[in-house]
Amino acid sequence: MKKNTLFEFLRYAVVGGVAALVDMGVNYAVLYWILGATKDDKWQVAAAVTAGFVIGLIVNFVLSNIFVFRTAEQQKDGKTVKAFLIYTVVGVIGYFLTVVLTLLGTYFIGESGIWYLLLTCFVKGVVLIWNYIGRKIFVYRGH
Repeated sequence: MKKNTLFEFLRYAVVGGVAALVDMGVNYAVLYWILGATKDDKWQVAAAVTAGFVIGLIVNFVLSNIFVFRTAEQQKDGKTVKAFLIYTVVGVIGYFLTVVLTLLGTYFIGESGIWYLLLTCFVKGVVLIWNYIGRKIFVYRGH
């Protein structure tokens, strides 16, 4: 891996972490403060998760265009409505990868204890790599 690509990936990981924190914060705020619900209120949970995902995705897109994909070619490719739509599709595929890999993992190792935590870390790592590569290829055209 080239040095520039490594640093770009590391910046992407930091931006992804910030976006994940925003996602979780919005999710929590919508569920408990705005909707006044609990984790047992199913449609409210779905609405809160969706709100968190959408806001986190927007934050990730904006911050990636500012801090990660910084070359002139990437800037040109990344600041269009089409780019945002492709960015979103890659993110939705990442979401479904998270669900599928987590379900498969819990089927084989169970859903409690340290194994579930390790599974979650593994899945997050796989999806981070998918999101970076997918967005690099499909949005920023490999630049």
